[in-house]
Amino acid sequence: MSDAHEHRGSEELDPRKAAILEAVVSGYISTAQPVGSSAIVKAGEIGVSSATVRSELVALEREGYLMQPHTSAGRIPTDKGYRFFVDHLTSPGILGPQQRQEVTSFFDHVQGGLEDVLESASSLLSDLTSYTAVVVSPSHEAASIRSVQIVGLGARRGLVVAVLSDGGVENRSIELPESVDDAALAAATAHLQTSLMGSTIGALATVSPTGNAATDELCALATQVLGSTTSIEHEHVFVGGSSRLAGAFDAIETVRGVLSILEQQLVVVSLLRDVMESGLSVAIGSEHGYEPLASCAVVVAPVEINGRQAGAVGILGPTRMDYPGAMAAAEVVSTELSERIGTEASDG
Repeated sequence: MSDAHEHRGSEELDPRKAAILEAVVSGYISTAQPVGSSAIVKAGEIGVSSATVRSELVALEREGYLMQPHTSAGRIPTDKGYRFFVDHLTSPGILGPQQRQEVTSFFDHVQGGLEDVLESASSLLSDLTSYTAVVVSPSHEAASIRSVQIVGLGARRGLVVAVLSDGGVENRSIELPESVDDAALAAATAHLQTSLMGSTIGALATVSPTGNAATDELCALATQVLGSTTSIEHEHVFVGGSSRLAGAFDAIETVRGVLSILEQQLVVVSLLRDVMESGLSVAIGSEHGYEPLASCAVVVAPVEINGRQAGAVGILGPTRMDYPGAMAAAEVVSTELSERIGTEASDG
């Protein structure tokens, strides 16, 4: 268990309290209804009287693990209760046979470039979990350049297109000098191709001058825009199942807040990165520090190539999330994406 896990879940519960807390969390995840002592006793897994269970429920509420939404109702978990459940009582689940077949079939048949695969993978992850899923593309900084081209779009507008070894494509808009014609674009493209082939977006090779003013100006413009963005801006976010948010939360304000976050690409990348850098694979409620997501849980798994983080997958849902199932799905999809992207990078 990581230091972050130990810090967040450092308090210990005796086995009976832990078992009762697990029963409440599992019951509430399954039914969305507060869980009372009679339901816990009826399940037959605790082995103590209803009076004892009620006493322990009061103690767990006093210690901040549970809350009682109404005086006569049963209890529901607090963020602290979910955190104890995730850290102490559960582990990543195992996908069922049908879900495993769905994942296998997807990666056997998915076609297209890297962005197409990542976009489809976000939908797959949402289908597996019934939550909203996000997939963050690898930063292309470390991918080598296979080809580069300057394309004229008219009215002094141009596009620098770099095809990368990991299957990614980087497009950058540029403003072209007035006197540029197709011949100048072709000459600059040929020189860039020779100069930049095999270098990376994060460490572009030096493009030596040709002696032709028009060619050198275009090459300078192209290399400037290719190397000017930060690593977080190289990453793209693909969202699957955003329509599932409406069914996941009772309050429309919460749905709007989550949708607002999902529309901000850099915020999503930062959110997943912050969770992973804190040593967690699950952030619950206010733990991630993003106020609009205070009613959410976020499950994150890194995508890695040769031991280097190269993107991430994430699942956003209510704190009343099926944590074992979500963690299992995130782990499987991230592993498959790691293998897929790693193979493409090696082939490149």
